[in-house]
Amino acid sequence: MNYTLHQLEIFKKVAELKSVTRASEELFLTQPAVSIQLKNFQDQFKIPLFEVIGRQLFITEFGEEIALAVQKILDEIKAINYKALSHDGKIAGKLKIAIVSTAKYVMPYLISDFIHINEGVDLSIDVTNKASVIKSLENNEVDFAMVSTIPTKLPIERIELMKNKLFLVGGRNYSKTTKNISKLTFEKQPIIFREKGSATRLAMEHYIAEHKLSISKKMELTSNEAIKQAIVAGLGFSIMPLIGIKSSLNTFELQIIPAKGLPIETTWNLIWMKSKNLSSVAKAFITHIEENKEAIIQEHFGWFENY
Repeated sequence: MNYTLHQLEIFKKVAELKSVTRASEELFLTQPAVSIQLKNFQDQFKIPLFEVIGRQLFITEFGEEIALAVQKILDEIKAINYKALSHDGKIAGKLKIAIVSTAKYVMPYLISDFIHINEGVDLSIDVTNKASVIKSLENNEVDFAMVSTIPTKLPIERIELMKNKLFLVGGRNYSKTTKNISKLTFEKQPIIFREKGSATRLAMEHYIAEHKLSISKKMELTSNEAIKQAIVAGLGFSIMPLIGIKSSLNTFELQIIPAKGLPIETTWNLIWMKSKNLSSVAKAFITHIEENKEAIIQEHFGWFENY
């Protein structure tokens, strides 16, 4: 056997995605380059690692066993690299963060400098809804979570980050006035919700119940981007986080509609379990956030105060 680390990485990615094309895209390689290295790796085994049925690539039972072994090898190599960097006085290791979908507009700015300074840190960010974020934190699958609604049943530590504002948003064709939208006009509009489990969905439902609004038509979509495009297309209104619609407000595709009781204001928080045995990477990230959050927020989100 004479396989290279490069071949192992390519095989792992193809086995994971079950697609040479997608693997080449994620590895930033050409498709022929991936195919050649995959063939060279396969040639070292008498038993096939993959099979093609129709146009679909499937991994064989033998291939699954090899994929597990390859993962262990690559993990060990990473561990060696981490130890080498640590002995050299550098921060190295894995950092796993789960964030709610709207936090994807904030987290990259909070973590960018930290990653650039600490090249030995491998970052994994899972973007999902609130329910899944809290579950991954509770199951110890991540080091941190970024949420706007604090879970009351979990013993956590937290750092307050920045304000989160939610407004009623409509398309460019709605003729708004300086007065708040009337209850009757609001109730006539089709309302677009996020999926169940979303913090934005919970905030909308609380607002509607608190103001005793009767919704006649509603639609459910699973991302803020999908909701934004639906509003632009004239399908209805929604209550949306300001953080994700700045560019659409600037181009007048969307507009904020004045409404009684809005905006809803919450706070983004970085949270972690009190019982979590934090790694040196996680501790360094906390220090980075505490020391730099104000400057980062002012530089990238100073425009927030204009709304």
